[in-house]
Amino acid sequence: MDVDFINLTAENLASEHLCCIIRSKKPHQGIDAKRQWLSERLKEGHVFRKLNAKATVFIEYAPLETAWVPIIGDNYYYLYCLWVSGSCKGEGYGEMLMEYCLADAKEKGKSGVCMLGAKKQKSWLSDQSFAKKFGFEVVDTTEDGYELLALSFDGTTPKFTESVKKQRTQTNELTIYYDMQCPFVFQTIEMVKQYCEMHEVPVSLIQVDSLQMAKELPCVFNNWAVFYKGKFETVNLLDVNYLKRILKK
Repeated sequence: MDVDFINLTAENLASEHLCCIIRSKKPHQGIDAKRQWLSERLKEGHVFRKLNAKATVFIEYAPLETAWVPIIGDNYYYLYCLWVSGSCKGEGYGEMLMEYCLADAKEKGKSGVCMLGAKKQKSWLSDQSFAKKFGFEVVDTTEDGYELLALSFDGTTPKFTESVKKQRTQTNELTIYYDMQCPFVFQTIEMVKQYCEMHEVPVSLIQVDSLQMAKELPCVFNNWAVFYKGKFETVNLLDVNYLKRILKK
C-alpha cells in the first residue's frame, strides 16, 4: 500500500498541522506552545512523523538521552506517543508508524526502543498490548502499576530513575508537573487554574522546562503528572469531573 507520511522539520514546522487539534480555525495557544517546544527538540533528534493528511495519525519519539522523561539507559529511543484515531483506525497506519520507528532505530545502531506503559491500560498512554505484539517486554515497574516497556536489540535494557520509585511529594496540595509537548496541556492547565481559584483549592502548577528537571522528577511522566496529598494520582490529563474525584479523596 502506497501511503504518504511526512516528518516535521525546522523548515516545515510552522506550516504543518500537529495532528491533535486540527479542527480549530482560530489560533490555539496549546498548538503554539507545542510548536515552540518542538522547535528545540527537533535539534536533539526528536522525530514527529505523521500521515500527510488532515488526520490524527502520528508517532513521536526521541533519543532517550534527550527525552524529557525520568528514564535512563544507553543508546535507546523513547517512544512518547503513537496515536491513530477516528476513521483512520483499522487501516494499518499504527503498524506502519511503529515499523518506521523500529527500522529507524536499527539503522542508527540503537540498542532498542522503550515506552511508558501500565499493567492496566491508562488513557493518554500508547496501547501497550499493541506494542507487545512487536516484542516489547516489561523491564521495570513501579509499585502502583506503571511499567517501562522495551524492545531490546542487544540485550541491554533501560530503567526508571530511582526518584520515580518514590511516586510521592512532600506537599499535600494538588500538584501538577507538566510540559508543553501535548497541545491539550495548555487548556487543561487553564481549566485547573480556574477551578482551583473558584473553589479556593491550593494548587501548585510546576512546568518542567529542562531536560535535567524531567530526568529528576519524583514520578513517572510522559508530559503530565498529578499528585494530591503527597500521593501520585495519574499521568492522565484531567477534565472537571476527574479533578473533582481526585479532590474528594
